[in-house]
Amino acid sequence: MTNPYRDSARRLMRDAALDVAADEVLAHGWDGLQMRAVATRIGVSRQTLYNAFGDKHGLAHALIMRLLDRFLDGVDAAIARESSLRDRWEATVRFVLEAAVSEPLLRAVLTGTSSDEFLPLLTSDGGPLVTRARDHVVASMITHHPDLDPAPLAEVAESITRLVISHVVLPLHAPQEVAGHLADLAVADTRVRSH
Repeated sequence: MTNPYRDSARRLMRDAALDVAADEVLAHGWDGLQMRAVATRIGVSRQTLYNAFGDKHGLAHALIMRLLDRFLDGVDAAIARESSLRDRWEATVRFVLEAAVSEPLLRAVLTGTSSDEFLPLLTSDGGPLVTRARDHVVASMITHHPDLDPAPLAEVAESITRLVISHVVLPLHAPQEVAGHLADLAVADTRVRSH
């Protein structure tokens, strides 16, 4: 049986810990982040923090997933602003690539001393991130295009998600150019076209 007050307090504590951890990573890098410092700043014991996240790797995972959720909120807004399926794919990719450039925590993940701990959460250990992004994009697209078949749409969404991550990690071209190209790829599969 769940206790709504305890659950709410736990969520507030987790959010506060993630806010502080993000500040600490930006100020001191991943190596400078100490669970003890986070616990002290939010007024809980280290054991409470370990119970919530497991360890520093769990804290890193939680930071990345919270950042993903913020990106997905922006994706929803980008999708809602457009009318055609292709334009929605283009807006989705463009939003993520443009937002990635200006997101300080993501920059720290990709370029700073934090990269050894965080980067696998986007790449080799990125399964949970890819799955959440894929499922979210599928649900958002189907909201606007209910005639789409979810199974092939999920395949396309996963491929586009993986390609977007690749472009975030190693940006070689302008976001607008990449967005147009990936949008063309997304609608090339005739199984994923709205009727």
